[in-house]
Amino acid sequence: MDELTGKQVFDTIIIGSGAGGLSAALCLARAGQKVAVIEQHYVPGGWCHSFYIDGHRYSPGVHYIGSIDKGEASCNLYEGLGIANELVFFRMNKDAYEHCWIGNERIDMPAGLERLCESLSKRFPKEKKGIRKYLSLVKKVGREIQLIPKMNGFWDNLTIAYRTRNLGRYGLFRLKRVIGWHIKDPLLKKVLNIQCGDHGLPPAKASFPFHCALMDHYFNGGFYPMGGGAAIVKAMTNAIKKHSGEIKTGEAVKKILIQKKPSSGKKNKAIGVEMQNGEIILANRVVSNADPDATFKLVGHKHLSNKLIRKLHATRYSVTSLMFFISVDMDVREAGLDSGNIWFMPDKDMDEIYDDLTKVSILEKDEFDSLFISCSSLKDPLSFNGRHHTIEVVTFIDYDSFKALNTGQGAGNERYLKIKERLSEKLLNTFKRILPAVHDNIIHLEVGTPITNEFYINSTKGNVYGTEKGFMQTGPFSFKAKTEIENLYMCGASILSHGVAGSSYSGVKTAAEILRCSEEDLLQKDELQALRIYDAEDSSQWPAWMHQRMADKKKRFVSKVDSRA
Repeated sequence: MDELTGKQVFDTIIIGSGAGGLSAALCLARAGQKVAVIEQHYVPGGWCHSFYIDGHRYSPGVHYIGSIDKGEASCNLYEGLGIANELVFFRMNKDAYEHCWIGNERIDMPAGLERLCESLSKRFPKEKKGIRKYLSLVKKVGREIQLIPKMNGFWDNLTIAYRTRNLGRYGLFRLKRVIGWHIKDPLLKKVLNIQCGDHGLPPAKASFPFHCALMDHYFNGGFYPMGGGAAIVKAMTNAIKKHSGEIKTGEAVKKILIQKKPSSGKKNKAIGVEMQNGEIILANRVVSNADPDATFKLVGHKHLSNKLIRKLHATRYSVTSLMFFISVDMDVREAGLDSGNIWFMPDKDMDEIYDDLTKVSILEKDEFDSLFISCSSLKDPLSFNGRHHTIEVVTFIDYDSFKALNTGQGAGNERYLKIKERLSEKLLNTFKRILPAVHDNIIHLEVGTPITNEFYINSTKGNVYGTEKGFMQTGPFSFKAKTEIENLYMCGASILSHGVAGSSYSGVKTAAEILRCSEEDLLQKDELQALRIYDAEDSSQWPAWMHQRMADKKKRFVSKVDSRA
């Protein structure tokens, strides 16, 4: 508390409690800073938060995480942040963590680069040589990207060109062009590009290096946190509080306070925030976990340079989405579901598929052409109550087209509710054809729209991946952690990369910038920290406490049902 003004004073205020904001807060708090995280939603987590409908848990932004095995990037992140002991992960179906439902074809992607090569080579024998060469290249480029932030000192600077030679050779090409040099079969191209859905750009627009980094992230399979995304949020917030950091939820920032410099050669300076309720909170610096447009609206364009304003006007944001949260009363394994993701799409050119997703009116057809389907109660078996499974379904849509349909005022207007009802009908029609058993046993269906994304996440145009990850908005062209406003920093999906791991690493990067150290300094190995990983498909290896917890959950559900009878 400032004795002169009576206002709260922090070393760092962090706006937004997504994965990036929380990891930045944790790094700064561990370094001894007095930190406050301010979140407009009533729970922390951003896209990582979980919510409940009729006792069923959903995690809208966490469907799987890669590189969780010992020594890999995500594992190193959680161990380095000191929260690994608080987390448990389930390994998704290692024989098919991705199910590609393309037209009438059903092709699975197993975990492990060698297994993936063998599986695809068996299915596409004429492409065997190209498959191995292409996936090897993807692996090399992905690993070379990881090397860059670790380069330090004379020897690294001298050898960087050689050690990142594949990135240098292919760095300026689109995904569609590079895969075309190695793979000829159209169906195989779709399988190998199926994870374009994880960044939202079609092959003709996607940066090849960025796509390599994403594929490399998942080469050893997909993993899901026990407790959903909220488990990661809880581990981070508990650690922040342990180091005397504060988490303020249900409180929105109205503006970032800027102190104007009188002389022309000096920068404007961030000195704190004003809350929606009028409260002033001062700080030595401010970190925004919001996307660039939302961040600089809080600053006010009058404080920005013309160069930055032009960049903001030119910035494109990633796709927005429809999300369906479903509970079913059945054994979904009998319908063919398991812990692997399902990518359902028509057998046609993938660039055309993405054009249709964002250009064709969502009310035009009676079914959805493309869906991402995830059964979270199979990914996290401890969330299963013994009877009801939970399913999350996602598809991309065009934000402007959706907004044009919603002519009423507010999320509760009659027009909006009718649109949601129509979208639910479309999903049911699609399920009736592709998952008829699931269709017949749905007991609850809720729809999230771009308006939902804006309301809860405050994402510009309801985007789900931050800025669009094309060439001119990634790598050296992306927004930086340090802004042109003195003591104002950014982190999150628009800075380094998106997703749980990418956003978390962005927070570490921003904290390192503030503390004037390296990211590695903030993620020191701790031999006492270790992630626990269990196979979602093989309960025989689970520890006794896990079986007991499952039994207790089922018992509570039966007791609850009996009490209602």
